Amino acid sequence: MIALSLAEIAAIVGGQQHDIPDPDARVTGPVVIDSRAVEPGSLFVAFAGEKVDGHDYAERAVEAGATAVLAARPVGVPAIVVADVERALGTLARAVVERLGTTVVGITGSAGKTSTKDLIAQLLQHLGATVWPPGSLNNEIGLPLTALRATEETRHLVLEMGARGIGHIRYLAELTPPRIGVVLNVGTAHVGEFGGREQIAVAKGELVEALPAAADGGVAVLNADDPLVRAMTARTKARTVLFGEAPDADVRAEDVHLTATGQPAFTLHTPTGCADVTMRLYGEHHVSNALAAAAVAHELGMPAEEIASALSGAGQLSRWRMEVTERADGVTIVNDAYNANPESMRAALRALAAMGAAAAAKGARTWAVLGRMAELGEESLAEHDAVGRLAVRLNVGKLVAVGGREAAWLQMGAYNEGSWGEESVHVSDAQAAVDLLRSELRPGDVVLVKASRSVGLEWVAEQLLAVDGEVAG
Repeated sequence: MIALSLAEIAAIVGGQQHDIPDPDARVTGPVVIDSRAVEPGSLFVAFAGEKVDGHDYAERAVEAGATAVLAARPVGVPAIVVADVERALGTLARAVVERLGTTVVGITGSAGKTSTKDLIAQLLQHLGATVWPPGSLNNEIGLPLTALRATEETRHLVLEMGARGIGHIRYLAELTPPRIGVVLNVGTAHVGEFGGREQIAVAKGELVEALPAAADGGVAVLNADDPLVRAMTARTKARTVLFGEAPDADVRAEDVHLTATGQPAFTLHTPTGCADVTMRLYGEHHVSNALAAAAVAHELGMPAEEIASALSGAGQLSRWRMEVTERADGVTIVNDAYNANPESMRAALRALAAMGAAAAAKGARTWAVLGRMAELGEESLAEHDAVGRLAVRLNVGKLVAVGGREAAWLQMGAYNEGSWGEESVHVSDAQAAVDLLRSELRPGDVVLVKASRSVGLEWVAEQLLAVDGEVAG
């Protein structure tokens, strides 16, 4: 974070100084919410959670080097006390971003936000210092914490914006006003909470509504292949740039195909040139993510050849998203267990099928270890049934449905599609899945593990990679 005195921070957030011997003392380190992450010069933000109250760790944070604490009450150590800690954190983030004048890129969508954020960050690093969140810190706390990592050297701030209701993205965009806004897609993630895809589109479109006008540099980067996203052109005063495989897309992909190992390749077309891309990531769904990243990089001055080279060299920065590891015995584990919705589940299954094509020629099999997709509301049965059917249609060798009711629906879909023998099985929990796989996997098999985050199926992948009782890492 840029160096600010405690007096300056108190003025910005409208807080009262308590037990501060030197108001001119500066915060020069990171802003953190975990006392274990404190570094000399940090500002420790004390949140009162359901299980842990950060105020109880204020003294420990100062002892570890924090300059002060941002808190809701006096804590016996240097503190700036405010009525609403979350709101104060956001206010501080906005003040810092406005002072820096860095280019803010906001990203939203039902699926692919984190992977696209990682791609954009890796491309923009070629143009200058870039800050982005690790993982998917995309809410009212994670986003300002990421923004506060920016310094005077930061040219680009890449932020992921999530929503669980109308108004969430509008609020996030107020905290860190973006100049470039990217909308990836409108899918069925959280459809049970929103009440329909049209309502999801209303929420996602709040990002383009927050952008500056075209005359002031605002750019809306929209998916030309998603009708609900394309329609957002009418909701923004910013200049619109379309990406996708549609013929009229400004940044588009042609000759899209997967390599023998399941990695996407295509010819990238931009308004100023074209070049070939072969990605290191797995699955055709990354083509759309790559095009969104290419559109942002192109808008910020990166030539097509450099974009293609950077995309071809880009890796997966965030854990448990198509994370591919080959064991010593040749079994490949694909850990995509960070989250799941119908769109990402279908994409992962198609990637598994592509990866397994070469393995099948050698007698190896593909395994889909799948669990519940959360927050689908009334669509849950139909969506789980459809995923089970798709696994059969893609000739996935083995389906292991893990968990309760929704897993039973997955297995039922596979059964009704024609998986009558031992091709699909329903097991009660992750341990049962691990026991089954350990007894039946053979060299060359490819195993996909995927479910919503709440299911915790990453444990299955970790156990399958464990060596002598220790998880490989």
